[in-house]
Amino acid sequence: MGRLTHAPERKTFPSGSNCCRFTLAIDRRFAKEGQQQTDFVDCVAWGKTADFIEKWFSKGRMIAVIGELQTQSWEYQGKKQYRTEVVVSEVYFTGEKRDDTYQPMPNYDEPQECISDGFVDLESGNEDDLPF
Repeated sequence: MGRLTHAPERKTFPSGSNCCRFTLAIDRRFAKEGQQQTDFVDCVAWGKTADFIEKWFSKGRMIAVIGELQTQSWEYQGKKQYRTEVVVSEVYFTGEKRDDTYQPMPNYDEPQECISDGFVDLESGNEDDLPF
């Protein structure tokens, strides 16, 4: 679970299959005293999972993923290169729902006092107004 460091990058192949790649910034639970440490994890999703991620997630959003670690290696200019990434199979919304249209809570004219058990105190004589 972490935050997307950038918008998911979608790629469609000539075969019609598609994927999206993204990186998660994951804060470590236990860090050195006074310092927060963050790991950056590369992820890839395929097919409908990729479509879902591209549609609903953007830079900075919290996301939880389930998948398998995959390691690849190749030669580039005579040097061995490695990449480890999570191949995402499941995605979950986490954190707050982002809403760009912030609206403050309504201000009620007559705030009601609550009894310690969490129920609103009714004025005596109003029991007939109850629906049960």
